[in-house]
Amino acid sequence: MSAHAQARDLEIMSVSSVTVGIDVAKAHVDVCVLGAKSDAQRLNNDAEGHSALAAALQPLGVGLVVMEATGGYEAALACALQAAGLPVAVVNPRQARDFAKSMGRLAKTDAVDARMLAELAAVLVRREDLTRFVRPLADERQQWLAALVTRRRQLLTMMHSERQRLQITPKKLHASIEAIVAAIKAQLDEIEAQMVTHVREHFGDLDSLLQSAAGIGPVASATLIAELPELGKLNRREIAALVGVAPMANDSGSSKGRRRVQGGRFEIRRVLYMATLTATRYNPAIKTFYERLKAAGKLPKIALVACMRKLLTTLNAMVRTGKPWDKSLHGA
Repeated sequence: MSAHAQARDLEIMSVSSVTVGIDVAKAHVDVCVLGAKSDAQRLNNDAEGHSALAAALQPLGVGLVVMEATGGYEAALACALQAAGLPVAVVNPRQARDFAKSMGRLAKTDAVDARMLAELAAVLVRREDLTRFVRPLADERQQWLAALVTRRRQLLTMMHSERQRLQITPKKLHASIEAIVAAIKAQLDEIEAQMVTHVREHFGDLDSLLQSAAGIGPVASATLIAELPELGKLNRREIAALVGVAPMANDSGSSKGRRRVQGGRFEIRRVLYMATLTATRYNPAIKTFYERLKAAGKLPKIALVACMRKLLTTLNAMVRTGKPWDKSLHGA
């Protein structure tokens, strides 16, 4: 056995065997602790409950806490536990459910889900790439920016829905829909102004760094800062897999299946897609790469996904090194 493998095995053996699973609901959280004497419990999903849970977990030497993303209900708790020095991983609910099915757990209750998440934590805590699962601690400035980005997304969805209704609504009611669209547009302008101001005041250097890459505008930059705090902290393969732009193998025996991108953070991927569309026109490095892939026979969509991955990994390197876009370097 190599020295590297021995060191890795010793590190895995030294990892705390105490893991915690938390099922999060709007009003309460269910907690299951494995590897330590601690009864399953239910606490209120509020500041008092968060403090009580953090105080109960701190003495246990917890290796990892796992909870599902629940549309924001988990955010305050995750931050409270991280502030108390506990490692927290917020996982995709689909991934958690797939793990439960693989373990033969078909029943679904809050207590069962909490235990299943604790078992998932016991698996993740021993992975070498654990860092890509552990959520970086978000401060108040980043949380507020994430709230602004989310609200902007909600307003865009509302506007799209209203505009679609124009196609199936009698013309006499169009004035009503147009009034709603105008109101949403006004709110959208206000939110975007707040977002740009907040980024300029609190993340000015990072924003300038990201926008030095042609294709990344104010919205894309704000979204990356708010919802991808891992940018610059992972290697290129890890960041691509985290966002969901890394092609996954689909091979079995002698059969070589088609590689596909899947999973990851959909909202980041959607913003990255729009940024890459712009980059294929105005960013010389990305444009050249895109045209070369198409000339090699790649379908436009496959070429575009490859460009998304290239743009993301380049941004990741820029943030890690603190150096803005260098056309002589990134165009190579």
